[in-house]
Amino acid sequence: MDAPRCHEVDYQIFGDDMQYVEVELDPGETVVAEAGAMNYVEDGIVFEAHMGDGSKTNQGFFGKLVDAGKRTLTGESIFMTHFTNQGDGKRRVAFAAPFPGKIVPLDMAKIGGVLTCQKDAFLCAAFGTRIGIAFQRRLGAGFFGGEGFILQRLEGDGHAFIHASGAIIKKRLNGETLRVDTGCIVAFTEGINYDIQRAGSLKSMFFGGEGMFLATLSGTGTVLLQSLPFSRLANRVLQHAPVAGGSSRGEGSVIGGLGNLFGD
Repeated sequence: MDAPRCHEVDYQIFGDDMQYVEVELDPGETVVAEAGAMNYVEDGIVFEAHMGDGSKTNQGFFGKLVDAGKRTLTGESIFMTHFTNQGDGKRRVAFAAPFPGKIVPLDMAKIGGVLTCQKDAFLCAAFGTRIGIAFQRRLGAGFFGGEGFILQRLEGDGHAFIHASGAIIKKRLNGETLRVDTGCIVAFTEGINYDIQRAGSLKSMFFGGEGMFLATLSGTGTVLLQSLPFSRLANRVLQHAPVAGGSSRGEGSVIGGLGNLFGD
């Protein structure tokens, strides 16, 4: 990119496992966020819902409608919220992740200007960042990759913020290949090829406990992984939740275990 086109925002991340990011805006600066991500906002910042990220100038209604339709394919709202500082001095707005984990700040200019991420990873970004979708060209990756045919694609030269569950694992690949649980992928830069392969033999696929398919990441670039996918945590919670009628599953007891064997 020849010249910066994204607003230059300052930020600070607070918290450990329940993090939020506070973005500082100079007068006239704007940050774009997913609907419902805002935690608090200082006086002087005006926020408004827009159909799209606003990165395309002179875009007509039809173009905005097409972009909004693409966002529905990722399961996100067709609207994004734009927060603009219309005050005289610096003002701050904060955004919180929807589940426990980490917020990852990314300087898009330093990672090549393009990032592909899982569809619910994006939190907010400096105005000018283009938030689109990336279709998976391979049928295997589309059907068995855990995220379907569609991932989010971020493009720009400013700061963007994504969030993930658990701890963040950063891997740098230099012509290497990494096999990963499909739910553990958060994002990867340009130069990384994404595909799906069978998880070993048929015996391993059905009884190994690692799922039937693994993601294969190869090439040269950076990969971000999460240690605990939220879907895995949610499944564990549901397994140990009280059954219908208010009775407990009896976790940790012999009687409870026998009850499970015989249908309680």
